[in-house]
Amino acid sequence: MKLVVVLSSNDSETVWNAFRFANTGLARADAVQVFLLGKGVEAGLAGTLQFDIQEQIALFRSRGGALIGCGVCCESRRDEMPSLVSSLACEMGSMNQLHELIAQADKVLSF
Repeated sequence: MKLVVVLSSNDSETVWNAFRFANTGLARADAVQVFLLGKGVEAGLAGTLQFDIQEQIALFRSRGGALIGCGVCCESRRDEMPSLVSSLACEMGSMNQLHELIAQADKVLSF
């Protein structure tokens, strides 16, 4: 199954759960793509001691998950978060790309 997870939150528990779900899909041999939109592009910075987001993102990447960040959303944060794009270390996408991912997905989940 092709899953697309749209993550538009920077709440640590929400981000953690989104990546836990994405990792569960990968463990079940689904193709999973996570698109970071709006505040979701801050996902990598949202970790806490209780919610180890970096661990979940590393697991997601190691299992072959595709992580895409909204280029415009990252650009709009450039002044206040200059290292955001480099810390994401992912492909920068667009609304057209998100539309294409959704059009081709079997299921779309939004966190």
